Amino acid sequence: MKSGWLARVLSNILGVALALFFLVPMLWFVFAPFNEHATLSVRIPENFTLNNFQVVFSNETAVRSLLQNSVIISGGVMVLTALIATLAAYGFSRGSLPGREIITYILILFSSVVTGTASLVPIFVLIYNLGMFNTYQGVILATVGGMLPTSIFIMRDFIDGLPRSYEEAAMVSGASPLQIFRDIVFPTLRPGVLVVAVMAFVSGWGAFLTPLILIRNASMRPASIAFYQFYSDEGSPNIPLVSTYAVLYTLPALLLYLFINARYGFRFFGGIKQ
Repeated sequence: MKSGWLARVLSNILGVALALFFLVPMLWFVFAPFNEHATLSVRIPENFTLNNFQVVFSNETAVRSLLQNSVIISGGVMVLTALIATLAAYGFSRGSLPGREIITYILILFSSVVTGTASLVPIFVLIYNLGMFNTYQGVILATVGGMLPTSIFIMRDFIDGLPRSYEEAAMVSGASPLQIFRDIVFPTLRPGVLVVAVMAFVSGWGAFLTPLILIRNASMRPASIAFYQFYSDEGSPNIPLVSTYAVLYTLPALLLYLFINARYGFRFFGGIKQ
């Protein structure tokens, strides 16, 4: 009895210690943008100020990177990845392609072994030869290519769980394959599509090496690279401005998650009721 009580106490202490370990950086993240003299230590500002935000918004390059470049890149990655992964996974799941199981797992294997850093040289050569160097399209396609294997694998699990009887009933009623996919399959796959879409958006939003290599024009680079606008020539960060820009940089992904959680949460399901 005493040993069980002691184990519960120790587990509670460990839980509190872990919570504090993760809470301290979050407190810095909350307070630093409102402190003109912020440092790496956690300190509540004596006088809260919005001056850091004014300085950040006065930097046209940083604002354009955040509100335009990152939105274009991450939005393109999200739409293309969700669309292509859904169509490809549906073909793998419902088609009669020989060796489709092997192809699916080969895609996953190569996506795990060949990382983004290791593939940057051939990606650069490919994008350059396609005439997409220093363009949004090149970054979007390169990022989508890295996301597709995992996204297809995720979507195929969702499609495999969809009873074929739905599609067979629609075929008996005279629906065309396009109508079946548009009106039956796609609404039912909404949870999987949203999972892939959010994952793709976050990947595109946080991409750093790919746009750094494929975009030379500073006015076209995303916010993940624009952080260097708040570094000195010697490479030292302006901590108040970097923390402020970090808060603004985090908001879109956070708002997207909150919107989907509020709109669907764990209650969302397909358009067909069983």
